[in-house]
Amino acid sequence: MATQTPYEVLGVKPDSKTDEIRKAYRKLAKELHPDLNPGKPEAEARFKAVASAYDLLSDPDKRSRYDRGEIDESGAERPRYSYRPHAEGAQGRKYQPRGDIDIEDLDDILSMFGTRGGASGGTRRAGDGFAMPGGDRLFSLAVDFVEAATGARKRLMLAPDEPLDVTIPAGIAEGQVLRLKGKGSPGFGGGPPGDALIEIHIAPHPFFRREGDDIHVELPVSVAEAVLGARVAVPTVTGPVTMTIPKGSDAGTRLRLRGKGIQRAGHEGDQYVTLKIVIGDAGDPDLAKFLETWAATHQTDPRREMGQEGMGAP
Repeated sequence: MATQTPYEVLGVKPDSKTDEIRKAYRKLAKELHPDLNPGKPEAEARFKAVASAYDLLSDPDKRSRYDRGEIDESGAERPRYSYRPHAEGAQGRKYQPRGDIDIEDLDDILSMFGTRGGASGGTRRAGDGFAMPGGDRLFSLAVDFVEAATGARKRLMLAPDEPLDVTIPAGIAEGQVLRLKGKGSPGFGGGPPGDALIEIHIAPHPFFRREGDDIHVELPVSVAEAVLGARVAVPTVTGPVTMTIPKGSDAGTRLRLRGKGIQRAGHEGDQYVTLKIVIGDAGDPDLAKFLETWAATHQTDPRREMGQEGMGAP
């Protein structure tokens, strides 16, 4: 099966605007999120593919580089040059191999690295050592919000036949780079290999939002729960917990769950829960009838502290 492009994964066209891409991602993320599809590995796999595609297309620089063929669907660098005899050269001319490098030319090149043989600067002798370390390789890895918050083990393909298991530390931040020693390009002449530099990108979550080491979530509650108080389940990155809604809570009331934010070594964030009162799609006719009677005998002005200034009053 051919690999889908990021555009195909999100169901958008290559010329789609940023807002269209964001809208498509959010719709798919809500449909496929693992929290909403427990026990469905195919939904989780699609969610991760969608998050990876959005990570690439939401970044203008990465999107441009992908469109130009400089990076692949995973964000890994594509080979910049081709040395095949039929490769295109300047102005459309075919690439022509130039034959073997003359030993004198090679000696001049090596002299730049201080490896010419002999104090007199003569020709490099057979058997002289010449070693260079390998270069670093840059990769991009998309993780979901919960994986970044709690830590995870992810598999990254350095090449089609070169998988690498990467440990994502708990609390990793957007754009942070992990360095894996010895996983870069091989060295020359026995030199050490370079490193793999893995830039982490965190997919947005349908309802969690991170600020520093704290997590914020907006929690829908019913009118009865807000007025009468209740014990309700609240999602956190480590699983749902039960929280008390105080009696008479207004919309916008913010409650704190200690220690339920980002967990990093030596620091523990909190989760802040903001209440959002929900009446329902069509409202409740019984509630409406009750409020008509109740409002007649319970006059209140919730906007009195705002005064008349700026309210459009004559």
